[in-house]
Amino acid sequence: MTTTQVINPATEQVITTVEMADLAATDAAIERAHRAWAGWRTIAPGDRARLLRRFAEAVDADLDHLAELEVANAGHPITVARLEAANVRDVLQYAAGMPERLLGQQIPVDGGIDITFHEPLGVVGVIAAWNFPMPIAAWGFAPALAAGNTVVLKPAELTPLTALRLGELARQAGLPEGVFQVLPGEGPVVGQRFVTHPAVRKVVFTGSTGVGKRIMAGCAEQVKRVTLELGGKSPNIVFADADLERAAAAAPYGVFMNSGQDCCARSRILVQRSVFDRFLELLEPAVRRFRVGDPLDETTEAGPLISAAHRERVAGFVDPAAVAFTGERPDGPGFWYPPTVVLPSGPTERVFTEEIFGPVAAVLPFDDEAEAIHLTNDTEFGLAGSVWTRDLGRALRVSRAVEAGNLSVNSHLSTRYSTPFGGSKQSGLGRELGPDAALAFTETKNVFIATD
Repeated sequence: MTTTQVINPATEQVITTVEMADLAATDAAIERAHRAWAGWRTIAPGDRARLLRRFAEAVDADLDHLAELEVANAGHPITVARLEAANVRDVLQYAAGMPERLLGQQIPVDGGIDITFHEPLGVVGVIAAWNFPMPIAAWGFAPALAAGNTVVLKPAELTPLTALRLGELARQAGLPEGVFQVLPGEGPVVGQRFVTHPAVRKVVFTGSTGVGKRIMAGCAEQVKRVTLELGGKSPNIVFADADLERAAAAAPYGVFMNSGQDCCARSRILVQRSVFDRFLELLEPAVRRFRVGDPLDETTEAGPLISAAHRERVAGFVDPAAVAFTGERPDGPGFWYPPTVVLPSGPTERVFTEEIFGPVAAVLPFDDEAEAIHLTNDTEFGLAGSVWTRDLGRALRVSRAVEAGNLSVNSHLSTRYSTPFGGSKQSGLGRELGPDAALAFTETKNVFIATD
């Protein structure tokens, strides 16, 4: 096996080295998972639920340690990292209620009884992204385990440390050998083997739209199930009748949290023309107050970008002549980039149309509701968005008209573990989280029993 260095993006120092699985190790992990599935799928639902609750309890007891690992590995502020670790706990606790609620149906038919069962698929390969390493992993593995599948989790090469710790906690909680494995490795090796290995019955992927398309195409060769959570270029639509002070104060948190490394980031800010100048006046001090700095500082709101290469990519989108204002960033080591607001000349500029995945917001005016909807939907993406208005009728009309999977009115909150999450168009396929999450990891089996 080869190894990779894990870098702290806030200090640019090497934290540790991690072994990367080769093809043989990947095949061995998949085969262990396949053997383990024969037992895991037959465990009584109540027993499976108890094991998942014990897993959640182990995570809860380890919250501080998990948060510290995420601060070091991903550069997340300590306050945010604690919430992310708690999200893993909450997702596991919520999933623990699913095994006993995977209810089939009894369907009235002639000549007998017809019943349905939700059967687990088998081995599930989960490919997690580096931007939110803990929650994204849990959104995939928790409902898959609840439904009776076994899981091999491939964390992102840049951020494997919390995933490895979750694997240890699963073993401490008593999950049987092979049921949940964490396998660091390169995408073209481990991820690609998930796609091609016949024992892997489903692939869950979070990442770029381009890679998601290749995974979907590869899985089609075996008619393999996929859930894809891909890119986004989400809007933040501010109407003239909105509470402008509140909308402007919230806007930085809609796009700059996690330094903009968020597929739900509201990076296209659309403001009704009659209040455009006033909104910018309110937005500037809000951006300047947004705290980018040491992730271990309890007052920090965003940390560094994940790598030097990614910082260079983000900078490539920004035309200095179009910058309206920026926030602050630390000096010295670290892959820092300031919160940046740009005023593009029109809706066709790259900064307005392409996913930057950094702390850059593009602000454009619109005249009326129809134009706001047109500008919002004129994109290949459709993941999330926000609508700011005091008019309930308008809020409902625009929410129904916007082509996106997750919308917030007078808020930027996109995800809760108890509600569905996923995108439309090229932002993804399928849904994660919510009460039906486990169903995405099952096949419906129909059984007819003749009584004549």
